Amino acid sequence: MNLVIYPNRLCGSVTPPPSKSQAHRAIISAALAEGDSMILNLQMSQDIQATLNCMKALGASATEHGGVIRGFYAKEGKFDTLPELDCCESGSTLRFLIPIALVVAGGGIFSGRGRLMQRPQKPYEEMFRARGIRFERKDGKIEVEGALKPGRFEIAGNISSQFITGLLFALPLLDGDSDIVLTTNLESAGYIESTIVAQKLFGVNIEVTDYGWHIPGNQRYQPAKTPVMVDADYSNAAFYIVANGLGNEISIYDLNQNTAQGDKVIEKLERRLDHPGEVVIDVCQCPDLVPALAGRAALREGQITRIVNAARLRIKESDRLDTVSTELNKLGAQVEQLEDSLVIHGVKQLKGGVVSSHNDHRIAMMLAIVATRATDRVILQDAGSVAKSYPGFWEHYYRLGGQFGIWD
Repeated sequence: MNLVIYPNRLCGSVTPPPSKSQAHRAIISAALAEGDSMILNLQMSQDIQATLNCMKALGASATEHGGVIRGFYAKEGKFDTLPELDCCESGSTLRFLIPIALVVAGGGIFSGRGRLMQRPQKPYEEMFRARGIRFERKDGKIEVEGALKPGRFEIAGNISSQFITGLLFALPLLDGDSDIVLTTNLESAGYIESTIVAQKLFGVNIEVTDYGWHIPGNQRYQPAKTPVMVDADYSNAAFYIVANGLGNEISIYDLNQNTAQGDKVIEKLERRLDHPGEVVIDVCQCPDLVPALAGRAALREGQITRIVNAARLRIKESDRLDTVSTELNKLGAQVEQLEDSLVIHGVKQLKGGVVSSHNDHRIAMMLAIVATRATDRVILQDAGSVAKSYPGFWEHYYRLGGQFGIWD
């Protein structure tokens, strides 16, 4: 779907969609329990639907809209053949479920779309092969098969926290204690905190150590005693927060200031961009905020913004260091991409033009927000990519006064 967006300030109120990161974790934890759990404020974005479908393939069930998850007792040996798990384009689904599938089903056959199956899986590949587990890329799919045993798991903390979360989910189910030992500093620590918080709601305890985490074995996920509420998503709210910094007037509702979401730092970072002078933003703990921050920084007239420690953005749904700089520059921004950073020289306003989301939901939302400050219409290709995390984005954009139409 291609849209033509006409410059117009946004005004009104909006409630961001539920947190995708929290929803993944709640669904998985509920599915690994034996019994029913109620999860409130779920929205079936493409990524969340992928996780729910995969957990169904492993034995869980859910109501039509996913609110009640009926879990299963996770134990290897229930499957005669390896289950097939379609992760769509969700990196979280794929990386979370590889270790889980080893425990529950002795492995699995994982498929996906877009860039997903090309995204790095080296930490798992090396770790599991060293333990005698088959890890094979075949015909555009990943097949894993074998028995995951408790023990010491060394892993870098600066590649993706998703690998650590996958281990945290699976290791408590083993018949002995395990340790996850970090070999580098941990990045995206907020996502690990969200995992541990979710597990605790379902009766599983993880012990934080000075080297990483100690995971007692022989644990079982328990159905949540009370309904689990998924918070509104700071990662998507970020685009409205920076939109206000660009002169729009949006009231944002239902953001939980006490949430474990690491991306709540967007409020603090946006305030820094409101002040003159060079600003350096280290995004090692919040890489998903880069498109929103870059869009805001592009219009800091006469000011320089440096976004650093962002190398992991090259292996997202798109190479976001490249797509952020390329697409903003098409609209008259001055963004320079370096190996692991962006240098942004703020301009007064942007012009119109033809841009692409590169099938990346966060790039699409970034371009929609900066289009409010363009001098002419912006034609956005692949605008439907927002469905990956925020299916209602364009409806909300319209309700806030955004003006757009279909572009053939």
